[in-house]
Amino acid sequence: KNFGVTEFINPKEHEQPIQQVIVDLTDGGVDYSFECIGNVSVMRSALECCHKGWGTSVIVGVAASGQEISTRPFQLVTGRVWKGTAFGGFKSRSQVPSLVDKYLKKEIKVDEYITHNMTLADINKAFDLMHDGDCLRVVLDMFV
Repeated sequence: KNFGVTEFINPKEHEQPIQQVIVDLTDGGVDYSFECIGNVSVMRSALECCHKGWGTSVIVGVAASGQEISTRPFQLVTGRVWKGTAFGGFKSRSQVPSLVDKYLKKEIKVDEYITHNMTLADINKAFDLMHDGDCLRVVLDMFV
């Protein structure tokens, strides 16, 4: 909630596929969904929970090498949009400096996403934490 989340749905608490739960709760589906973990099954669910006609699903997460996403063509023919993004759609040279300014002015949260600070010698442990889902972001200090 500190980051703006207004609702949370735990898929483990439902017998139906999560996309159906979301469609039912939102009277037809969401306007936007974002898949941020790189799980191809979740990518499909994110698309299928979008509203027919105008829902847009944005793929942010990077799937493992060789993974493929799939869905029934009906999901797209009915007007849903499935798209990807790199760096949140920001143009690094022209727009990232404004993000830095907003961060410095405390207008956007960044520090709150960092859950671990480690040394470069602990990089393997950092990857283990990320793969196990035990952190959001790790900052590595290369000079310690």
